[in-house]
Amino acid sequence: MPSFCGEKDVVMNYISTRDNSVRATASKAITQGISNEGGLFVPESFPQISLDKIASLSKKSYIDRACDILSGYLSDFSSEEIRNCVEGAYADGKFEDEKIAPLSKLSDSAYILELWHGPTCAFKDMALQLLPYLLTTSAKKNISGKKIVILVATSGDTGKAALEGFKNVEGTEIIVFYPQDGVSTMQKLQMQTQEGSNVSVCGIYGNFDDAQNGVKAIFTNKEIAEKLSQNNMMFSSANSINWGRLVPQIVYYISAYCDLLNDEEIALGDKINIVVPTGNFGNILAAYYAKKMGLPINKLICASNKNNVLTDFINSGTYDRNRLFMPSISPSMDILISSNLERLLYDLSENDDKAVADLMSKLAADGRYTVSEKLKNKLTEQFFGEYCNDDETKETIKKVFEKYSYLVDTHTAVAVNVYEKYIKKTNDDTKTIIASTASPYKFSSSVLSAIDPSKLSDDEFEMVNILSKLTATEIPNSLAELKNKKVLHNQSCEKQNMKEFIFKKLGI
Repeated sequence: MPSFCGEKDVVMNYISTRDNSVRATASKAITQGISNEGGLFVPESFPQISLDKIASLSKKSYIDRACDILSGYLSDFSSEEIRNCVEGAYADGKFEDEKIAPLSKLSDSAYILELWHGPTCAFKDMALQLLPYLLTTSAKKNISGKKIVILVATSGDTGKAALEGFKNVEGTEIIVFYPQDGVSTMQKLQMQTQEGSNVSVCGIYGNFDDAQNGVKAIFTNKEIAEKLSQNNMMFSSANSINWGRLVPQIVYYISAYCDLLNDEEIALGDKINIVVPTGNFGNILAAYYAKKMGLPINKLICASNKNNVLTDFINSGTYDRNRLFMPSISPSMDILISSNLERLLYDLSENDDKAVADLMSKLAADGRYTVSEKLKNKLTEQFFGEYCNDDETKETIKKVFEKYSYLVDTHTAVAVNVYEKYIKKTNDDTKTIIASTASPYKFSSSVLSAIDPSKLSDDEFEMVNILSKLTATEIPNSLAELKNKKVLHNQSCEKQNMKEFIFKKLGI
């Protein structure tokens, strides 16, 4: 196991969660996106980060921290390549806050990690500004002259962030599918107005799980892959099934710990809790991986909305997607099939690829599986799971604003609410980082209805302006500018016709 981040003499290989005889370099895992048999790539081991190393990183900028941490995972990238990728993603004013992922103190024990200062005002920018650089660098090492077709299923935020990251990137084409009636007005506008010569967007008649299942099925279809190959193309992914999407997210949890240290809110070695609002499990998995590296983390608190499949799994050991899908005011979490949970199962089962393959087979066939008592105990030792409904979400938005003069979006409010339930249940006063995943202005109708429902309007941008005046908070430029942008993508299709849409867009 590598002794600390930054070592370049250790080769980091990646293995598949469903067949750990598969070996891939970092660049191959990123280029390919998903293993041929459908498994997800995971690092063979985890670079370790000592307390001395954390102390050293705390004196560095976010960009320098990212370069150091990523070097432990990208062993077939040169230091210069990593630096170019990271600076391309985070430098030159792409993020409105120079700290990239700043912390705001909410209370004596709770801190908001603001992950939405990027160009699309959502935490997905933290990874999807970097992924195009990682992917194009990786492609040069693994394929010769092929066009990379990026397929994306989105519950709202990934789509726009991926489109923005990959627009006009040479040698790539990006196609995004989103649930036609399952995203906020602002999220839909962001995608439908996306500029770029290589971008396509399509709403599907179904929910996010339908879009995600469709993309996965296309990814692992050998006939489709052969058709692309004949046309000098190949698929890759910008969803968090791609390791290149997940690994940048590890950085901001380590960076947040460094910031707490710098602000003298904790002492070196103190443990912290981390709360993450999540549906697909990628964002909280990144925190778990940071813990595996040696970041002092006490509890990982998994916050769900009323689609509480993850809460039930953590508390019972049974994952069951056979339930009513319920659209909510936190739509990016409206998910019943959490793809990245597979990576956690692989780790908690002590790298038992056959057991994971069996669980995923049961999920595909029956929509449910139950893990062993041993694995369930490991799960509850590391994670706490809870959820809140839409009414509680609105109540939390109002309460947080009135008590702290701090405005949160509908997803961050879920995290705050679940954190309060955790405190009530455990009396744990450990310093806690709450991941804030989106600007409240991406969900202005829901946030405004929580602050002052009498001010609601049929005009999205009127509500944005009202919300800004009521709360004395600034509207992000990228969202304010949407009002005057032209809709460029208004296509839709049935979920079973996604393949035909892709082929038509690619001209094959």
